[in-house]
Amino acid sequence: MKVLLTGGTGFIGSELLKYLTTHEVVLLTRTPSKAKEKLSHTDMGNVRYISSLDDYHHLNDFDAVINLAGEPIADKRWTKKQKKHICESRWTLTEKLVSLIHASTTPPSVFISGSAVGYYGDQQEHPFDETLHVSDHGFTHNVCAKWEQIACRARSEMTRVCLLRTGVVLAPQGGALSKMLPPYRLGLGGPIGHGRQFMPWIHMLDMVRGITYLLETPHAHGEFNLCAPHPVTNKLFSQTLAKTLKRPHLLRTPKWALSLAMGESSVLLFDSIRAKPKKLTELGFHFSYSRIEPALKNLLQHHD
Repeated sequence: MKVLLTGGTGFIGSELLKYLTTHEVVLLTRTPSKAKEKLSHTDMGNVRYISSLDDYHHLNDFDAVINLAGEPIADKRWTKKQKKHICESRWTLTEKLVSLIHASTTPPSVFISGSAVGYYGDQQEHPFDETLHVSDHGFTHNVCAKWEQIACRARSEMTRVCLLRTGVVLAPQGGALSKMLPPYRLGLGGPIGHGRQFMPWIHMLDMVRGITYLLETPHAHGEFNLCAPHPVTNKLFSQTLAKTLKRPHLLRTPKWALSLAMGESSVLLFDSIRAKPKKLTELGFHFSYSRIEPALKNLLQHHD
């Protein structure tokens, strides 16, 4: 396949490239020279780098588009300016891609576009799957809902659309886990708030395998929860992480302290999202890591 990839230098995208070596990839990036240097270990000579879509008037030459670009949602405090940047970095590029798909006489057969489990908002302890209808006014829901609405406009008889409602992606380097490790290694780990909030996690291996599976499964379409079949509470995750690192699990971080430090973005830690990947498993996808303990053992096997 010839694949147009956005977000290819990001946390998930750079790992996904390792699974696209049999495909021809055109990678959209602001700085091709930096991207080429960063991805030199994953580029098997199958990647071409472009800095803009301005030279494209259609996407007739592409078999697939994978759209993962977007400002990281958890890296900075949600000021008014940052919220705008988070939204526009997702919505504007997705609109451009959709317009190019519409302008194509032989459009890509699949458009895979990012989203997140933040779409669901706080669902407390209730388990749910992709069929859950959500009416929510929170920022994370609004970002994802509009992002998905824009992406769905690409849908036609010739183009199927898959939406990636991604959970907390766990990897040895980068992402949420790398932020958690320093205090846990010092024996300062513990649950956040009451710790009963559910965390929809996924091992990076299953994340990129899941995207590849959707790319190569012609009848896959619609919303997909990209998270392991067994979400865990924050307390259980915290206990398992401390146990895997052979460190004590004694401290608790009060909700008020994180709310003070993070402001509105603290909902990313306190919203309880017990999402199940029903559609992905019904398609026949098998998770390499469906339980948190084996996942963390694998991810931390090279750490002290």
